[in-house]
Amino acid sequence: MTADAGRTERKLDKAWLSAGELPRLIAVLDRDGEEARVVGGAVRNALLGLPVAEIDVATTALPEEVVHRVKAAGFKAVPTGIEHGTVTVVIDGHPFEVTTLRQDVETYGRHAKVAFGRDWRTDAERRDFTINALSAAADGTIYDYVGGLADLAARRVRFIGDPAKRIAEDYLRILRFFRFHAAYGTSEHLDAEGLAACIAGRDGLDQLSRERVRMEVMKLVVAPHAVPTLITMADAGLLMRVIGGVAYLGAFEMMAKAAAASGLAADPVRRLGALAVAVTEDAERLWQKLRLTNSEHERLSSMAEGWWRVAPGDEQSARALLYRLGPEKFTDRVLLAWAHSDADAQDRAWHAMASLPQRWSAPEFPLRAADFIARGVEKGPALGAVMRAAEAAWIEAGFPGDAGELARIADTAAEGA
Repeated sequence: MTADAGRTERKLDKAWLSAGELPRLIAVLDRDGEEARVVGGAVRNALLGLPVAEIDVATTALPEEVVHRVKAAGFKAVPTGIEHGTVTVVIDGHPFEVTTLRQDVETYGRHAKVAFGRDWRTDAERRDFTINALSAAADGTIYDYVGGLADLAARRVRFIGDPAKRIAEDYLRILRFFRFHAAYGTSEHLDAEGLAACIAGRDGLDQLSRERVRMEVMKLVVAPHAVPTLITMADAGLLMRVIGGVAYLGAFEMMAKAAAASGLAADPVRRLGALAVAVTEDAERLWQKLRLTNSEHERLSSMAEGWWRVAPGDEQSARALLYRLGPEKFTDRVLLAWAHSDADAQDRAWHAMASLPQRWSAPEFPLRAADFIARGVEKGPALGAVMRAAEAAWIEAGFPGDAGELARIADTAAEGA
């Protein structure tokens, strides 16, 4: 392939390519007969003016040569996927994935058998979507072999080549199709051929590990256009298959609006709860279906517990709930209740309740076991029961800090032992 093949008139900002440790890595790999470019999501996001979280580099150099060069330059080389041509290069604590150009010889899920090569077009054509197959040279020149620039301009997520074939190579691409559409696409440009292939290949979702499905779902629910994308998935019969139960799309949309109106960042666990949790059994199902972490499961279970009893207007009750749950779980439950209410995202009462953790910090219960032992309460179960009663009375009294009021609460609780 000639050096000009795929070259476009479009260029990336060279200042972006020359920032940080990236130019040091490119300088090591892009010389002495070898070529290196930034590829994939970094190029896509840079063109869209979006944050670039990770930078991947592709090179014509074989993995062994990559390791040799980066070590000679004083960088750290970690063979994270060297059998597939990937070496993680760490420069001053910043990691880069460097992958040798390759082509699939056999494809079976995520573990394809590959052969290394030097053809940039072939390497691009083995990727999933056109917008993820762009590459950029050190001078900012962009190479596009599959129409990615046109699709990026149209905000269209499109499989490279035959969608059915791309999906059969890895059924996770069904979820990635929707996740990337939610992040970068528009409702007007949902690729019909890709959607049809996802529906046709839906049985393949059952082959995927729960961890991989969880990762895609958590990214999808916080994407900018998650609401219309999830509606499309539901209409196509795919969403229930993924979450294993009823989808509350109205509550999901309202949760997104309420959180945004409250100045809160999109939270994947909170969004998942709005989408699929109404009772504690839903939280248990999602825990197993998606293999959620214990922390995620606990938050979903807490959201499901009595959210229908939460309502704005009573500041003392709200403070008691915040004291019991802590700021994160309090916000989870309040937003879920708000999402299922008839109020809109600008409702002042709900907004005041959701903002309580920013306005008030729950104090620590000031009474200790010694305070009750001094009043004649013996150690053991009775002491625990008295302390719980005193704490409940303290909360009901509005969390007083006055010594006299605390003494009265302690006396009353001890007398009832």
